[in-house]
Amino acid sequence: MARYFWCILLVLTVAGCGYTTGSLLPSNYKKIAVEPFQNKVAYVEENNTGLYVPLLESKVRTSIIDRFLFDGNLHIADPDKANLVLNGDLIGIAQDDLRQDVNQNIQEYRIRIIVALTLTDTATGKVLWNEPSFTGETTYFLTGPQAQSQSAAIDAALTDLATRVVERTIENW
Repeated sequence: MARYFWCILLVLTVAGCGYTTGSLLPSNYKKIAVEPFQNKVAYVEENNTGLYVPLLESKVRTSIIDRFLFDGNLHIADPDKANLVLNGDLIGIAQDDLRQDVNQNIQEYRIRIIVALTLTDTATGKVLWNEPSFTGETTYFLTGPQAQSQSAAIDAALTDLATRVVERTIENW
């Protein structure tokens, strides 16, 4: 009976050996710099149906920095002291109709914030990854118990974008 107990204990101990909540980042990557984003949204194009949000490129950068701080795997640093540099451009913001009522009044929208990103190793100058069209999005209702403002929805889309950027950076190893 004691032999079976020790065998079961050994199996349970070994079964949990591969699990970790730590980062898969190589040990030489400790600091990241997030450069200011450039706003490259073509607001004046004839077919542009996007939104205009003042200083959205600054909000994108701030959201990403805040998410890296929250994650804690990489510390924010100046570009000359960082191991990694994240460069980005805001290339689009769009609002799409998702749901209408019987009178064709819009009930639900989707907001998407689109950026182009490049992560570079500062020691080698090597581009570690490049995303030409990286998106954060959310949906929001105009009426009902789940109603929220467009501004709150943009904040939620920024949070989604920042979360995805940090996951792409941290978990891609």
